[in-house]
Amino acid sequence: MPFTIDSARGIFPDTLSADVVPATIARFNQLSAEDQLAWIWFAYLEMGTTITVAAPGAASMQFAEGTMNQIKQMSFAEQTQVMCDLANRADTPICRTYGTWSANIKLGFWYQLGQWMEDGTVAPIPPGYQLSANAAAVLQVIRGLDQGQQITVLRNTVLDMGFDSQKMGSYTPIAEPVAAPREMAERTKVTIEGIDNPTVISYMNNMNANDFDELIKLFAPDGALQPPFKRPIVGSEAVMRFFREECQNLKLLPERGVTEPAEDGYTQVKVTGKVQTAWFGAGVGMNMAWRFLLSPDNKIYFVAIDLLASPKELLNLAR
Repeated sequence: MPFTIDSARGIFPDTLSADVVPATIARFNQLSAEDQLAWIWFAYLEMGTTITVAAPGAASMQFAEGTMNQIKQMSFAEQTQVMCDLANRADTPICRTYGTWSANIKLGFWYQLGQWMEDGTVAPIPPGYQLSANAAAVLQVIRGLDQGQQITVLRNTVLDMGFDSQKMGSYTPIAEPVAAPREMAERTKVTIEGIDNPTVISYMNNMNANDFDELIKLFAPDGALQPPFKRPIVGSEAVMRFFREECQNLKLLPERGVTEPAEDGYTQVKVTGKVQTAWFGAGVGMNMAWRFLLSPDNKIYFVAIDLLASPKELLNLAR
């Protein structure tokens, strides 16, 4: 076989991803718990100006309602301690509960805390609080990112808070119900300049329709998907779980692409375009690339999803 998952990751090596995103997240993770909380607060205050506005209705917050009400009844000192515990990834009941939540629930949780801090329901950052030089520098970096990169940084700063779920052993993940596939009459079909491969077109259309059962059929049994800044997810079961947990209600807007032959009958396809998420509204698109490696029977052996370094990378289709 000419390809392994590791070698497949090297297709279209000239694709420039937004390395500033993991670098910014790494800098955030080095801040103290107090500075992380203050940073999130200042970022929340800037939403709608330099930072992309969130859309909290996207999360099913009833799953966090009990925890939110518990925090609401606490004293300011207790509320501050809970938030510090979350930033410190402490082993507490609330941190364990938080660790079981989906990304959307975690985002909604912090958005609600931000609103409550603003109206005085939850302990606010003390008046006149000054970010440390390091925290201020991280905030300045995110001000300069494009909207899609801001989305990714804001999302990832809160995802890994709370107790590490991998240390819990057996637990039940808490997530929104899987959305039903859209009715056929409600589905739209994408067109991609330069691309007519039916597998690639179907990938986009099925993702947009939340039709994950049909989407997974496009993959080889040992196929893999590599999310932005992550290791590949290998095998149909793991890829399907990723679709259900991370990909509901996305809107893929592919624009153009290129197809090239690869070894032993394989085909590599690169598509660039935008992705909109339910959380950040229809006006905000992340600049993305999809790098497909298709088997001789036109199944997806590998697809990498890249958050691009800049809008001009949407035109970079070179091998």
